[in-house]
Amino acid sequence: TLARVPEVLIGFPRAFVEFGDPADNSQVFRCDLTWLTSRWACIYGNGCQGIYADRPHDGCCTLGAHFADAEDEKRVGKAVRQLKASQWQYKKDGRVGGWVEDEHPDHVAEGELPGRKTRVIDGACIFLNRQGFSAGAGCALHLLALSQGRDFLETKPDVCWQLPIRRQFRNVTRTDDTTYTEITIGEYGRDGWGPGGADLDWYCSSNTEAHSGVRPVYLENRAELVALMGAAAYEVLALACEDFESRRGDTMRHPADPKPIAPSRPKG
Repeated sequence: TLARVPEVLIGFPRAFVEFGDPADNSQVFRCDLTWLTSRWACIYGNGCQGIYADRPHDGCCTLGAHFADAEDEKRVGKAVRQLKASQWQYKKDGRVGGWVEDEHPDHVAEGELPGRKTRVIDGACIFLNRQGFSAGAGCALHLLALSQGRDFLETKPDVCWQLPIRRQFRNVTRTDDTTYTEITIGEYGRDGWGPGGADLDWYCSSNTEAHSGVRPVYLENRAELVALMGAAAYEVLALACEDFESRRGDTMRHPADPKPIAPSRPKG
């Protein structure tokens, strides 16, 4: 029997491991073992309620995807050119009006360029095939990868394949004045979106409904972690996760994970 609780917000205990990057001695990884050994799994189309209550079928695609940089946009553009009308509901709209738009062009500081993102059409990302589309609902770029036997990391914007894993960079100065780059790998919770995160009607990363995976995040999302860390660093992380799982107990378990209920003792 499993006990379930509502969405768990930030502030619960977490365990981290730190280790040097085997491929670059100027970098140190700081990884959230509590998150990476959790049983979170994407449940789009299988219980996902969407980030806004009035658009429950959008998943996290309502606002469109912001590109990390020009290279990110260029890589997605190559995939876009391969999409067929049978795979992409809004292919005609993308061809006529474009599939990229500037983010808040009226709020850009002088001398700066606006951020770039996928275009929003009919209330959500232009690549989101809606319910009733012949190929099924969901991301057209994800569908393209599946149809070609490729990993969706190759076709989707960086933010889309990374979420809800979060990578952060910080420059650290040791007490001996030497420095290194700290790379944190952890959970992209509501707080990751800034003050606006509290306005989301539903969010998956610490929601018990999404903690139903058969395998832990570090195994199920191996491809994403290798892309974010490199293969050598991932191998170190995997060993640390295995060790943590074998001894973590209940205190450092992700509180959104199902917790086994101890069987009651017979009376008498």
